[in-house]
Amino acid sequence: MAATPVWSVDPRTGKQLGRVAVEATPRDVDEAVRAAHAARGALADRAARTAFLRAAADLLDGAADEVVEAADAETALGPGRLTGELARTTGQLRAFADAVDEGSYLDIRIDRADPSLSPPRPELRRYKVPLGVSAVYAASNFPLAFSVPGGDTASALAAGCPVVVKAHPDHPATSELCVSLLRRAAVGAGLPAEVVSVVHGFGAGLELIRHPLVTAAGFTGSIRGGRALFDAAAARPVPIPFHGELGSLNPVVVTPAAAAERAEEIGTGLAGSLTLGVGQFCVKPGLVLVPEGPDGDRLTAALGKALGETGPGVLLDHRMRDAFVAGVRERSALPGVETPVAPGPDGEHRVVAGYLSVPARTLLDGGPSYGVLLEECFGPVGVVVRYAGPEAAEVLARLGGNLSATLQLSSAETAGAPGPAAELVGKVTALAGRIVVNGWPTGVAVAPAQHHGGPYPAATSHSTSVGATAIERWLRPVVYQSVPDALLPAELREGNPLGLPRRVTGA
Repeated sequence: MAATPVWSVDPRTGKQLGRVAVEATPRDVDEAVRAAHAARGALADRAARTAFLRAAADLLDGAADEVVEAADAETALGPGRLTGELARTTGQLRAFADAVDEGSYLDIRIDRADPSLSPPRPELRRYKVPLGVSAVYAASNFPLAFSVPGGDTASALAAGCPVVVKAHPDHPATSELCVSLLRRAAVGAGLPAEVVSVVHGFGAGLELIRHPLVTAAGFTGSIRGGRALFDAAAARPVPIPFHGELGSLNPVVVTPAAAAERAEEIGTGLAGSLTLGVGQFCVKPGLVLVPEGPDGDRLTAALGKALGETGPGVLLDHRMRDAFVAGVRERSALPGVETPVAPGPDGEHRVVAGYLSVPARTLLDGGPSYGVLLEECFGPVGVVVRYAGPEAAEVLARLGGNLSATLQLSSAETAGAPGPAAELVGKVTALAGRIVVNGWPTGVAVAPAQHHGGPYPAATSHSTSVGATAIERWLRPVVYQSVPDALLPAELREGNPLGLPRRVTGA
């Protein structure tokens, strides 16, 4: 049977740029996973891991022009956006190297024996160990930061887990270039190149999640694709953790007081967030609750003006473009839904941004067909829901889990006194993993306190895919009870020979 070629495609024209690789067969996947499994012992060396992560960042920075050019050719995201994304990617790699150096991710806890307690307490020493070979499914919309060299890969490697990445079909040449740099960095740090590898093809993704030596998986993509992999991970003879980011509506609530205070500012800011990256960010504000009345009208007028001044853009591939056009058509055909600025196709390859508007009462009383307005539509479109009184809370009550929820409040509402604004914060806290006040959700800072996840379907677990604590997804705790010091891992031995942070009997 002939190998299936993998082509690099220019989304600006739909033309093939060149043959990059072939789709992995089941045997190819098996060989990649087994090679990664054999290399896992080398990653136990924390010094080698940190050297590897820093070297990978340096090589990516050194090849910045080539990497950005390859990614732009396959995604049309533009050199400016991609240069920033590369900086974010290499920053993540260095941040995880720092985390491994510092050592608190091991969560070392020691409880001294105390026979006076009831029941008596034995000597207990606990820390975390890597799970093993991890599968990473690359994202379409971030060819660097959420793909081959991205946060899932970096955090898994930092934890000591070899990684096999299922490359996204939208950027195979970028994936091959990046994995070659990562493998060079591994060898330069004294590690086997096989600690990280890439496979291509839809079938390879299924083979990967089912492989008995794969111990965990990370995914960023659609609800449909992520749920299929999540179910496959759970259906294995030995189920494994599946950390999936599946989709998010990212609701925004504009209070009447905020609209009265700064309607034009909010409308213009919303347009910028809605169209950033041609509306292809996972935290794009897709549903916006705007009060009825003149202040809300001023806000939507500013939104429409800013969207009308936004030029057409190119989506990541023609399949996504077709889905965007079909999604807008389905939503705008619902009775009572208006298109003040019509989003849709612009020629054969481009799209234009816009927004849909619907009264809250129509959405709430319209029946099951209106549920599509509460689902993500990937691309530069948002749904504005005009509400009165308690209708905003009724709409929020119908939402599933989200990565983010944003509140636009007035200066008086942010003064800190208990009241409706505090109640609103409580309502959206139940819906999302990140709450934004008087900002916009697009732009997820890479920081120790960050959380990028949320209740299902935003994510399939309660972990984060951004920030230092993302490393926790690839670890499991082990406790040693009454084990002689000479038999303990070095991290747990008396005297703390590695100088790691630890909590001893609560202190």
